[in-house]
Amino acid sequence: MSTGTVAKPSAAPKKAARRKLTWPWILLIVAAALVLFSFVRVVSGADDLTSVGQVSGALQLAVPIAMAGLGGLWSERAGVVNIGLEGMMILGTWFGAWAGYQWGPWTGVVVGILGGALGGLLHAIITVTFNVNHIVSGVAINILALGFTKYLSKFTFAEAEGGSAKQSPRIDQITDITIPGLSDWLQDLQQKHWFLISDIAGIIGGLVTNLSLLTVVAVLLIPATWWLLWRTAFGLRLRSCGENPVAAESLGVNVYKYKYIAVAVSGGLAGLGGAFLAIVSTGIYQEGQTGGRGYIGLAAMIFGNWMPGGMAMGAGLFGFTDSLKLRGGATNVHALLLLVALLLVIAVVWQLYKKKYVSAALAAVFSAGFFLWYAFTDEVPSQFVDAAPYVTTLLVLALSAQRLRMPKADGLPYQKGQGK
Repeated sequence: MSTGTVAKPSAAPKKAARRKLTWPWILLIVAAALVLFSFVRVVSGADDLTSVGQVSGALQLAVPIAMAGLGGLWSERAGVVNIGLEGMMILGTWFGAWAGYQWGPWTGVVVGILGGALGGLLHAIITVTFNVNHIVSGVAINILALGFTKYLSKFTFAEAEGGSAKQSPRIDQITDITIPGLSDWLQDLQQKHWFLISDIAGIIGGLVTNLSLLTVVAVLLIPATWWLLWRTAFGLRLRSCGENPVAAESLGVNVYKYKYIAVAVSGGLAGLGGAFLAIVSTGIYQEGQTGGRGYIGLAAMIFGNWMPGGMAMGAGLFGFTDSLKLRGGATNVHALLLLVALLLVIAVVWQLYKKKYVSAALAAVFSAGFFLWYAFTDEVPSQFVDAAPYVTTLLVLALSAQRLRMPKADGLPYQKGQGK
């Protein structure tokens, strides 16, 4: 009697793991980007693309967005969606200016952080304790912060010397850092407009010229957040609340406590971004000066895939295009048309390599359109110049949407003991 063997069902093929970028690849991408920017600058004649002033301005414009994005990252890594970042930034601008013009800029920074943290604490109470929808709570905080600061301005700034119902008196500036000798040498080198060398000099020069001490503090918060959330037991517990709060609770983690901490820190970081706007960027509080940067910060966080480094890149992208708008306007933004066209050519090659022919064809059509737009015009309409930072942000988000992965429990309702 023969015995037949039953074949075991073959396991389903596993998807290939996404390769993690190593430092050699990152450096190669950065080098290629520098070459591409230098080529666009030389061909277009837009020498301000990588000038010292452009890079310095881009950094200053990127910091408030980065702080809002970093705040969103803290909150969402703990599982709480924070649409209220805009309102928390507004609180930061108002409280920072209110304390800053009376007791000095650094006091204003601290009070601005506390003002934003107060908004974050309110968001935590509403969403964590009372389990209200996160989006509804965030929108309510934005509206509340706008009305609250308008009301307060009538009784504070309007009665102060040099102020009005819509703006504060002038605030003393925080000390700027410029490295003597190196800054001047790099600026001279950048003004020679040599291929690649002048571009590198302009970028480094922008990072060592007229650099506010608060900018240094804000930039250091990005790697500090990475270390705290990804290299400590505290960070592991906090992130577990955003991935699987029921499992975290079963291991003894106080989920409510970590959510409260994360959302309060989130508000404080957004408040820091607001205080930066009032104290460093303008030296004065003005009604509506956040200009939607809280929402852009949230977009930068999503672009960065809920990681500090990627979020910083998204904030830098917005700050760069916003600075181009202010320095040279239509000429600089016109040069971006050529840059976008070349990037789309690279996208065509990549999509063909991946055998995604429909995507490659679409990218080729858009690339041709941008080439023609650049070739047959000298400037772009002023309306497009104003919209360029926002259009750039939307395009980048659309192109990067396929690789995004949010925390699994982000925005989901949670009640203590629900896993029992």
